[in-house]
Amino acid sequence: MTVRWRLFISLLVFALCLAYALPNMPLPDSLRSGVLPSGKINLGLDLKGGIHLTLGVEVDKAVSNALALAGQDLRRMAQEDKVTVLRPRVVGGMALEFSLSRAADAPKLRETLSRYFPQLSVEELRSGEGGQLRYTARFTNEETARLEALALDQALRTIRNRIDQFGVAEPDIRKQAGNRIQVQLPGLSDPRRAVQILGQTAHLEFHLVRDDVDTDKAVLPAGVVVLSMLEKGASQKETRIAVEKDAMLTGEDVSDARPSFDRINQAYVALNFSSRGARIFEQVTGENVNRRMAIVLDGKVYSAPVIRERIGGGRASISGSFTAEEAQDLAIVLRAGSLPAPVTVLEERSVGPSLGQESIDSGVLAAAVGAVAVVVFMALYYGMSGVIADVMLCFTMLMIMAGLSAFGGTLTLPGIAGIVLTIGMAVDANVLIYERIREEIRNGFTPVAAVRAGFDRAAISITDSNLTTIIATVILYQFGTGPIRGFAVTLSLGIIASMFTAIFVSRAIFEEWARRCGSKGLSI
Repeated sequence: MTVRWRLFISLLVFALCLAYALPNMPLPDSLRSGVLPSGKINLGLDLKGGIHLTLGVEVDKAVSNALALAGQDLRRMAQEDKVTVLRPRVVGGMALEFSLSRAADAPKLRETLSRYFPQLSVEELRSGEGGQLRYTARFTNEETARLEALALDQALRTIRNRIDQFGVAEPDIRKQAGNRIQVQLPGLSDPRRAVQILGQTAHLEFHLVRDDVDTDKAVLPAGVVVLSMLEKGASQKETRIAVEKDAMLTGEDVSDARPSFDRINQAYVALNFSSRGARIFEQVTGENVNRRMAIVLDGKVYSAPVIRERIGGGRASISGSFTAEEAQDLAIVLRAGSLPAPVTVLEERSVGPSLGQESIDSGVLAAAVGAVAVVVFMALYYGMSGVIADVMLCFTMLMIMAGLSAFGGTLTLPGIAGIVLTIGMAVDANVLIYERIREEIRNGFTPVAAVRAGFDRAAISITDSNLTTIIATVILYQFGTGPIRGFAVTLSLGIIASMFTAIFVSRAIFEEWARRCGSKGLSI
């Protein structure tokens, strides 16, 4: 490639990097909005302040919920085969008990179980009442492990969706050992609201109400539970209501949730079901006309309207004396998906913006001192060539800023450490090249020949050493946590930028300089 083409590409890259880096500087709004890209460098939790959370996911509850749903599906599918399965209920959280009304239907039931429920290990009990057969079913070990891993992954995905809709820039969310999830929310101004949104299970269920059960009795009928219900009004009085333990429908079948207002301007949440949910909801309401259906969210009954007729169209609503903000937050968590299991906040730690500013000041000071030391040394030791290396160092810093802005990267305190390390590594490549050029000049080469030979021979060593470092940064990014990943990002960007400036841009400048200086020699 000719020198002119190298210089042209270098100027083009410089212009692009300058355009992406400038939005991070204090500029007039007209210039910022009309000409320059909109991307800016995001500051991490340790620099901007915010909140750090460690959440624990109760995966056992997810397995129990999946077992309850399997019992409902079994009863529905068996009914299609003219087999009546009675009272499927979860016992002890890990076992599903149900009965078969007629012993003669046992072969059909076994066929249904083998065809549709291979994940269940079923044990038949012969001590049923009135000729009935009783069964106990459990998930296989492989299925239990799969459901637990799926619950953790779904919780991670749901929390990320909620945070995205909540509007937090550059959150760091990742799994940890022991069924835990780490969440870092930089720049958050309302940590209490975030904790409420993230910690809310939003496990939505629809249960049939048992008005024939006295909630004050110590012993309740099998398959019935008592939940608290918040009554509307100024008193906000809580009452007890008996419902069937097994849910007829869950929030997994909710496709959309939006805040809305009724005729008296009272906020509520409007729900839309998926096609499967709409079909089940229509069937359940058709079979239970004139009964009440309780809308249960996280174990609390928000409303229990009477079913007047079969409800089609896949629409329902949740009301409960919400404020507009409460309805908005509830819609967020329902729209993002309910958590598959309860989530508890195990650790909450806030980082104030003042501490973040101190970290920024310390990091900038360290980078400035390191840069000044390197700039002075290179200029004194290598003369004009050292000045060129200093200019390339500034170009490298500009490329790092542009890369962070263009890719939406997050700058953390370890990321600043990566930039400081890049300052030393950037001039290291120049030192290798300059010493090669010096050696070729001592061997009697002309300035142009010495420059070409020096760059050709040093480039191999520079590429090999930097390539191994990039491999290490990729591993750090893949397996490290947030701060470590910040270090890996800035260091990898710095290595790539320094290789470009040292091998490509510097060569074009040196070859043009050597051609112009002729026999006078280089200041190196």
